[in-house]
Amino acid sequence: MVLKHHIKIITGIFTFLIMVFLFSCEKTGLFVDCSECQSQEPIAVNLTILLSTQYGLTYVDVYQGYLEDSVLFSSVTSNSAEINMIVPINKKYTLTAKYLSTGSVYVAVNSVTPRVKYAKNQCNDPCYYIYDDKVDLRLKYTK
Repeated sequence: MVLKHHIKIITGIFTFLIMVFLFSCEKTGLFVDCSECQSQEPIAVNLTILLSTQYGLTYVDVYQGYLEDSVLFSSVTSNSAEINMIVPINKKYTLTAKYLSTGSVYVAVNSVTPRVKYAKNQCNDPCYYIYDDKVDLRLKYTK
């Protein structure tokens, strides 16, 4: 009887730890791509912005913080599928892409917070790994 009670407690603790591990806020997971590591801690990151190309010219606005704050960081016009932009690290960025299609304007909005993880024991040498440095502003469908 007492043993069943202890087994229930241990099972509950084990289940709780698994749930915490699976639903943690850390987006990098357990593995670090050592080929993308840097030996020095970066202060800026190369932000990769993915765009749809079938609509021609795309207008991209990068806002620092939330869109409602209206703090414009940069504006870019492009017709390529991918553009890169250097931004300071550990800050939130909200991006908008405006597409023109048959007289209609479609706006894609997404946000990202580029971060750095220090990988002390996962690679041959300790290094800094950048994650959340890609933003997808491609349109999935239009009316």
